[in-house]
Amino acid sequence: MSNTFVSQFGQESQVTARAPGRVNLIGEHTDYNDGFVLPTTIPQETTVQLTRREGPEVRAYAADLDRRGSYTLGGEAHTGSWIDYLQGVTQELTRDGHELGGFDVRLSSEVPLGSGLSSSAALLVALLRGLRELFSLQIDDVEIARLARRAENGLVGANVGIMDQMACSLAREGEALFLDCRDLSFERVPLPRDVDLVVLHSGVEHQHAGGDYNTRRAECERACELLGVASLRDLPLGDLLRVEALPEPLGRRARHVVTENARVLEAVAAIRSGDLAKLGELFFASHASMRDDYEVSIAEVDLIVELAREQQAVYGARLTGGGFGGSVVMLARLGEGRRVGGAIADEYARRSGRTPKLLTPAAN
Repeated sequence: MSNTFVSQFGQESQVTARAPGRVNLIGEHTDYNDGFVLPTTIPQETTVQLTRREGPEVRAYAADLDRRGSYTLGGEAHTGSWIDYLQGVTQELTRDGHELGGFDVRLSSEVPLGSGLSSSAALLVALLRGLRELFSLQIDDVEIARLARRAENGLVGANVGIMDQMACSLAREGEALFLDCRDLSFERVPLPRDVDLVVLHSGVEHQHAGGDYNTRRAECERACELLGVASLRDLPLGDLLRVEALPEPLGRRARHVVTENARVLEAVAAIRSGDLAKLGELFFASHASMRDDYEVSIAEVDLIVELAREQQAVYGARLTGGGFGGSVVMLARLGEGRRVGGAIADEYARRSGRTPKLLTPAAN
């Protein structure tokens, strides 16, 4: 059976909506600590096609998984499967008083699952964009991000921050989204024109709804309790001695967040001044902090970063995303990204036995 919308639902779709994946340049695990982040978009997108149907039923088809699912509006319940993302969205929209009807929806994505490139946020934002058009909902792009996060925190059960959803909803190609996760104020910062952005997926998938990610959040919350602050964002670099006096591993967890917030601010300044060497140093320092203090990296990702360090054309490299697998983001000299990305991927595959995927820059 064909997997087109018509073959699955017997009619043409009324609305098509898309949202890009994102790569976080720097600022990892700072978002749920009310800190700073600096993501940008990647070319890969998630696409949803929708049409209205009579009654309260939602029928869904996930083309990449070749799976169908359905549920009734008002009867959303956690299942632990992909359809929870849809259920979470309709549940949150209904709670906010938006009127929905039944609909058919087909989902497809170019963003690799578990890659650390926000496949889940891209799906949620694309779906909310589609429902906004299908049912003429009065929600802006920031509200879409808020709703997407609530859906993932709630029915899906992943205690993620707001960065991914804001990036997928508001970031634009060629620009970084400098975002303050406390008040959601943001600025679009043009990326340097004389670098290639290289994203290499390690071939090891991660899952935010798993225990490790939520454990890190709980550790940060406990650190705040012991330090007497509302969030780790409230701690300047000058408080590092107090932070490091916390019992382990809380001291290292908090040290990562405090220093990572400072690195984001330095990275924005480096981008604005065109100091690519400094920006690269910040990438490597960020990765070391995630590896040693926050302990969210893995051997395969560390290998990619070390292979990148050996390439003269690479300014810097770091794990991007929540960790425990996923992807590495690198900055390379303009015109060199495809070559060095391919060379690193080949050597990584040889040493690790994994199958990496070079996502950017794309082949010409």
